[in-house]
Amino acid sequence: MTAGGILKTVEVSDLTKHFRIRRRDERSGPVRNLFRPAWDIHVAVSGLSFGLAEGEIVGLLGSNGAGKSTTMKCLCGILAPTSGFVRVAGLDPFRDRKRVARELGVVFGQKTTLWWDVPVIDTYRLLRHVYEVSAADFDRMMDTVTEVLGLAEFLNTPVRQLSLGQRVRADLAAAFLHRPRVLFLDEPTIGLDIAAKSRLREFVKQIRDETGVTILLTTHDLQDIELLSDRIVLIDRGGKLFEGTLAETIARFAPYTTVRLELSQDVPGEIRVPGAVVERDSELSVRVRFRRDDLPITEVTGYVMRHYPVRDFTVGEPQIEDIVREIYDDTPKAAVVPKVLDGSR
Repeated sequence: MTAGGILKTVEVSDLTKHFRIRRRDERSGPVRNLFRPAWDIHVAVSGLSFGLAEGEIVGLLGSNGAGKSTTMKCLCGILAPTSGFVRVAGLDPFRDRKRVARELGVVFGQKTTLWWDVPVIDTYRLLRHVYEVSAADFDRMMDTVTEVLGLAEFLNTPVRQLSLGQRVRADLAAAFLHRPRVLFLDEPTIGLDIAAKSRLREFVKQIRDETGVTILLTTHDLQDIELLSDRIVLIDRGGKLFEGTLAETIARFAPYTTVRLELSQDVPGEIRVPGAVVERDSELSVRVRFRRDDLPITEVTGYVMRHYPVRDFTVGEPQIEDIVREIYDDTPKAAVVPKVLDGSR
């Protein structure tokens, strides 16, 4: 339960995870290293908190080494937190692995849960018995995933003969056959072509809308985040940088809009737009940069059209790819744990 009184299907509260790494000291010699080893402590996650309400899709973003994989492993019950806690459907994943497994579906884009040498449909039939899904529910879900994900063409094909796109689609169907309350998607579109990515995203949105499943998504494909996520959690060096909607993220990290002007003739002297920064790229090319919260775009474009010989203009809104790249490029490299920029949701 959060401070606002909203029950979270997935909850991460002050999660910290340390790993002990054995240090090899060449000066001490092999005997001392064997019987009196020295250890370094690696902090993978430090004080991380966020939550997902029922039916939400939340994107977990971070650079390599930010702590995403460790967080996901704690949520799956593979790792136990050093301190703090995680909950999935109200359960402790590490202590209640069997119960959590019935509530959880997981898809790792680079790994498969399917049996390699048997047809896809045989894996599904086995999973039906593992999760004790009734025949009627199994047939109903098979009809849904087969239609939406286009599985019919390879249901009877051994997994080892599938293309990457086919395998990822088959894995996603397998993760949802037991109707989990929570779905973790780790790089689900990695290596897929445009058509396969589009089909997978459509399935994720449709299945969320129809069943209310809660989805945590980690990916380096920021279009997945833009098209699927209701909110974003940005993490770095094991701590949270920011949490909010896509619009809030853009407003926080990229509050400026740029209007590019193409003039029909050179304008001698300085070009001025009240409240904006004007830069010239050439005699006929001008950039006008301003804060969206301070100036309506119609006011800026109207002003330049009235005062200057504008032949054409384009409006450049910030892209999530550029924002995330700038955030991580600008993060101080010496920082051990990043400063939290906003409160926890």
